[in-house]
Amino acid sequence: MSYTENVASKLNELLEKNYDAEAGYKQAAEQVSNPKLKSFFQEQAQARYDFGHQLKSEIKSFGQEPDKGTSLAADVHRTWINIKSTLAGNNEEAVLEECIRGEEEFIEDYNEILNETDLPNSTEAIVREQKNQVQQALNKVRSMEELVD
Repeated sequence: MSYTENVASKLNELLEKNYDAEAGYKQAAEQVSNPKLKSFFQEQAQARYDFGHQLKSEIKSFGQEPDKGTSLAADVHRTWINIKSTLAGNNEEAVLEECIRGEEEFIEDYNEILNETDLPNSTEAIVREQKNQVQQALNKVRSMEELVD
């Protein structure tokens, strides 16, 4: 695999996970009634949509094609959010816990790509900035647990 194919492959992994996160946040927004949580989840879905467009542009700059669609693992995770919130009576705390878990995994994914892939400076800057924004979202989700206690 060539360097550009390798970098594009790693970026496609992040792209797929951003699709997953966008869909997960949209679903989370549908699961909660608290207006602050709903608004936050909608904002995060839009941010992940925007991240996806950044990654698509970067992948195309390597002469590669961006992947489309969500991953099977994320589809299973969203199903778990549905099942857990249904069993918990649409418990907003359960939805927040799943969002926290998802964001923690997502940060690990970003760190893995940053640590294991020799990225061009411009690409690394995009990936690092997105990771920082995911970390900020994670911190905010954790602080929002107070809203549902």
